[in-house]
Amino acid sequence: MEPSDSLQTLDALEVETDRNPVRAVIWLHGLGADGSDFLPIVDELDLDGLPPVRFVFPNAPTMPVTINGGYVMPAWYDILSADFTSRREDPQGVRSSAAELTKLISRENARGIADQHIVLAGFSQGGAIALHTGLRHPARLAGIMALSTYLPLADTLGAEACDANLGTSIFMAHGYDDGVIGFDFSKRSCDLLLAAGYAVDWRAYAMDHSVCMEEVRDIGEWLRWVLA
Repeated sequence: MEPSDSLQTLDALEVETDRNPVRAVIWLHGLGADGSDFLPIVDELDLDGLPPVRFVFPNAPTMPVTINGGYVMPAWYDILSADFTSRREDPQGVRSSAAELTKLISRENARGIADQHIVLAGFSQGGAIALHTGLRHPARLAGIMALSTYLPLADTLGAEACDANLGTSIFMAHGYDDGVIGFDFSKRSCDLLLAAGYAVDWRAYAMDHSVCMEEVRDIGEWLRWVLA
């Protein structure tokens, strides 16, 4: 594990399953966390049979978050409202973080890993950015993993989406008892994507706004498939 070099705009932690990785997973944390949040999960994933994989865990910039009284914390975008029936995410912040994630993809390209061997992943806010970026990315990705999250800026997807990832597998998972992002709200995002023709692998678990071991096993199985 080591910090990324100066070619990458965002600071990040990295874990490589073996030398000379030829696959990559760029995994974004949730609101108020940092790049170390999901490091322990790598050891729990069964990645047997895969070529060497580089896991990249970037740190979000810090910013005031409106729903938290303007408290400054790591965030991929500002959350303007707790009301899921209105615009709750800051569009400029979403697009800014998407641009940073695109730079991370380019950095993996420069290190010899093609887009088709890269998974964009994230939890909560990080999952929202992974979804937003992946569906608009101009080249085919290996997969998109969106955990305990929803589709941000959904009203602009039709005009901005790239067909390159229309058939890309999207692993979307949520907890029945999620009190932060409601299960029904996330399921509506899934249904919207399915109606638009996306290949969503929807999973639901008996958990809150978190990750459970059954989910980790399913993530490992999915990664073995999309990164094979």
